Amino acid sequence: MLLEEQLGEELRKRKLTLAVAESCTGGLLGSRITDVPGSSEYFLGGVIAYQNEVKEALLHVPHEVIATHGAVSAQTAEAMAIGCRDLFKCDIAVSITGIAGPGGGTTEKPVGLTYIGLATKNGVSSRRFQWSGSRVQNKESSILSAMELILLQISRGR
Repeated sequence: MLLEEQLGEELRKRKLTLAVAESCTGGLLGSRITDVPGSSEYFLGGVIAYQNEVKEALLHVPHEVIATHGAVSAQTAEAMAIGCRDLFKCDIAVSITGIAGPGGGTTEKPVGLTYIGLATKNGVSSRRFQWSGSRVQNKESSILSAMELILLQISRGR
């Protein structure tokens, strides 16, 4: 069973809803989730917030968070997830922000650095990842990890 099918089955079984806020993955996670027939039972929608202004305007990420920590940070990922959950009124919101590559990296924030945020009624959390693949591989690694994190969250009953 594909990961997105397993995720859909768990969301459906528990009657939970999901929404996504994507930056570096450009809608790939939402696309993968909606590849599953019947995904409209649990998937509400998503925002592709590629530009910082979109993160601020649609997801209400505070300008100070991006100015202080950068668009690729735990703080921004968490703010994106909270904003997504507020926007869609869903049970679980996941966000992805990162540097897919091949350019755009720095010494402090290298290519492949990615943060995934999760927001639920019980709070918000984020995880840091460092991928080392191509742009497409980094995006794929990000969405797979996001689905795994959601499944882990569900299994913990949060």
